[in-house]
Formats: sequence, structure tokens, C-alpha cells
Amino acid sequence: MTRSSPASRLRRPRATVISAALAVGIASAIGLGIAGCGALGGGTIDTAGKVRFDRALPIPPLAKPTIDATGSKVFDLEARAGTTAFRPGVETTTWGFDDAYLGPTIVAERGDDVRMRVTNRLTEETTVHWHGMHLPARMDGGPHQLVSPGEVWEPHWRIDQPAATLWYHPHLHGETEKQVQLGMAGMVILKDRAEEALNLPRSYGVDDIPVIVQDKRFDAQGQFTDAVGGFIGSIGDTLVVNGAIGPYLDVTSETVRLRLLNASPARTYDFGFDDARSFSLIATDGGLLPAPVPLTHIRLSPGERAEVLVHVVAGERTTLRSVPPDLGVDRINAGMNAGNDTLDVLQLRAAAVLTPSAPIPDQLVALARWRAADADVTREFLLDGHEINGRQMESGRIDETVELGALEQWVVTNTMDAPHSFHVHDVQFQIGTIAGKTPPPELAGWKDTIYLPPQTEFRLLMRFTDYADRNAPYMYHCHLLTHEDHGMMGQFVVVQPGQHAGTVPEDTTAAGSGSGPRQEMTHDH
Repeated sequence: MTRSSPASRLRRPRATVISAALAVGIASAIGLGIAGCGALGGGTIDTAGKVRFDRALPIPPLAKPTIDATGSKVFDLEARAGTTAFRPGVETTTWGFDDAYLGPTIVAERGDDVRMRVTNRLTEETTVHWHGMHLPARMDGGPHQLVSPGEVWEPHWRIDQPAATLWYHPHLHGETEKQVQLGMAGMVILKDRAEEALNLPRSYGVDDIPVIVQDKRFDAQGQFTDAVGGFIGSIGDTLVVNGAIGPYLDVTSETVRLRLLNASPARTYDFGFDDARSFSLIATDGGLLPAPVPLTHIRLSPGERAEVLVHVVAGERTTLRSVPPDLGVDRINAGMNAGNDTLDVLQLRAAAVLTPSAPIPDQLVALARWRAADADVTREFLLDGHEINGRQMESGRIDETVELGALEQWVVTNTMDAPHSFHVHDVQFQIGTIAGKTPPPELAGWKDTIYLPPQTEFRLLMRFTDYADRNAPYMYHCHLLTHEDHGMMGQFVVVQPGQHAGTVPEDTTAAGSGSGPRQEMTHDH
């Protein structure tokens, strides 16, 4: 990795412990607003039929890589501040990559060697995490890989995972929610031969559409505010899709592929259509499913992705809508945590004449299921308050040591009567069981982020391959960003068989740390 100035130190989170008063508050009133959110929950928000849909959906530009002397694709990203006019005549302070809000879509092929040249033009530290990517820990962009103002960070690795929809966003400990809310996020599209052999829509911006959904709340001056929230964190009352309020998409083909990304910090969506039409789910976080799954709605918690195929008829209009998601909580707590809301997202406007689309394939890609009985090790993770297994994030502590190549079973349970989620860096996992039962088809593919209903056990099967570094950790955490910022996160290292965990430096981006793809980075056994 290359940096243009000396390494800085790991940022101290804004809140490192839960006070006794807050702990009591969590236990007795889990739906109440915490973590700096002033109002006690968002109430019920219903925008169904009330959105004007008067702006064409912006399509994030494709990042244009250069090729360096080694043959690597080099993508330049510049973190910068600016302003964005979400409403006419009102400029809102925003942050983005290469623009004032959001960032370009990065497209790469399996087998590509890539280098991300990240320049920080902000006045604050940041990081860039490649969410869902399989890569060395030192390239992961977690809280240890700080990029200070004026610095350039150049992580590099080889893409070696199936075609999928991933994304990138900051992961600065204690500041992730703020920086993501300001607009620092972008999509990553990975391609491979298996996906390219299928008759699927793949013309970017035409019949293959990124849909980055966020909820915002504006104050009287038109600036973002987190004044209203619940236990989950800040709750917005206005949806912003690809940077636009009330967008429409002109559909020119019989079938359109929507790559749905929940880039909100706290809100869980349940996406469907206003006319309850069926659509085909073809992919989740880590790539294509074995076969399309017909659905009328799909729940996505923060950080989750889904690729859906929607069939339209010439001349018709239909609205992508989020209905109240099943959070597994009672109606009062649902209302205080964005669980009773109905939100219009995006209007699809079919042209008078549509380009014919190929029939949706009956089969997609094979997926070999792992068996819990074959797991080499089983670990338990209990989520409660802002803690995992009774502990909060400490930058110098390794919580778990994982051996390279071992089949791991992680038993994850939300022990509260309030929402949580769970994200694991570097790996895509399979859900073995949910509350002892086989997962439904929409959760039977590769995942890196899951919603955790209260008092429900998830058994996750995963295998860490290719990269071992006893001194550089990956993260696991709740992906409700205010929870993550308040320390609901742990660290693990992947080691060679027989190795032990090393010593984690506060900032693993120091000169000389890390190297190219598929190399073991420490060698003391």
C-alpha cells in the first residue's frame, strides 16, 4: 500500500461505553431514541401515493480505470465535500467520492488485479471499506486503515469471487454513520463468466439499474439532521434514491434488472410494488442464486443487497414501494424503529414500445451447500445493547482467531427485543438454519449481512480462504451504523493452521504493511 504522508492513529469512537443510565434505558425502553437522536422514534410515516416522481433517476457514472505497468486496473477515488440541491434552490452540505454526493460505480471482472487509489480531500480522517469483497485484511478499509486529510491510500488485490453487487463506504470507528449519511457510498459490480453466460439484462443504466436507497431528514435550512431516531439510530422521513428525491425510471425493455442496495444507516425496507406484482429475485449479497425466486416483496436491512428482475408491459407505470417490514417486534417498538412505515421509492414508466427481453433462465448458478455437521469449529455470538458477547470494540484486542481453510459455524443470536443485524468482513456465508429451520429460498444464497430478529438463532457457515495475516484483523459487527459507532463490533484474524494471533497495530496502513493478492503476510509459526 502507498500513502503520501505518515500513518495516523486509530480514531477514538465518540462513545466507547454505555452508561448505566443508557443501559437501563435499553432494558426498559428499547424503542426510545438514543445515540444522539432527539425525538423518541419516528412514528408512522406513509408516503404512498404522495410522491410526485418528477425527476429522472440519476445513474451513477461508471468509474474509468487506467491500466498500470503491472496490468492492474487502477481506480481513482477522491473523497470530497460539496453541496447538493435535493430540492430547487436549497443547497445541502454533502460528501461523496469524485462528486458532491455518492460515488461512481466500480465494475470489475473475476481475475482482475485492481488497485484503488483513494485520495482524502476532506478535512477529517476517513476510511473506505469494500463491503462484501474477498480481500486481504490490510486492504479491507476497516477502522485500522485510516486515510488522513491529504493522504493517498492504495489497496490492491485480485478479484476472485463470483459476480455480485457489492458496495463501498467509510468505516471510521465512531464516525461511520455520519460519513455515510453525508453521502459517502458507491456501488461495485463484479462480473464473471458464469453470469455472462446467462440471458440476463446487463446494459448498465438501460436495463441493468443501480438503485441506492437512503432515508434522510432535512432541517429548516435544508441540511441533514439526525434529530429524530429510535433504538436503531437516526430515522429519515424522505427517501433519496441515487441522490434524487422522487425519481422515475424510463423503462425501455420488457424486463429490467434492479440492483437494490439499502444504504441507509438504520432503516430496514421491505421492497415490493404498489400493484403487488411478482418479481424474480436472482441474487443476494454474494451473488446469483441457484434459481430465480418469485417474490412479491424482499426485506433488506442496512448493507444488504438484492438483484431483482421486473417484467413490465408497454405504457404502464408501477411504483417500487417499501411496506412495513417484519422486524419481529411489537407494533409500538416497530413504530419507534421505522417498522410501521410505507414509503414510495421509485416509479417505473414503461415506454410505448419495449425492446424484447430474453426469457428469465430457469436455472442460474450451482451452489454446493455446506453441512453444519462438517464444521471444524463452532463459535457463539450474542448481541445485546451495544455489545457482542458482553464486550465492545477495542482496537488492540483480537476477539476470535480463525484458521485458514477451516469450515466455521457461527451461531449468532440477538438476545434483545429490539432490532440488530450482523455483518462479517471478507467472506460470504451460507445460512444453515434460522431458529432451527431451513432458511427460505431468498436467504439460501451467499450472504455477508443479515437482519437479526429478536430472540432468534442464526447458524452461519463460512470458510475463510486465501489470505492469512495474524497481525491484521477483519471485523464483525451490527450493521445498524449507530450501534457500530458505539462499539458493537469485534475483531478476528485469519491465521495459518497452528498459528496464534499476533499483535494488532492501531493503524495497519503504515508503510510496507500489506502486499499483493494471495500472499500470507506474516510467517512466524
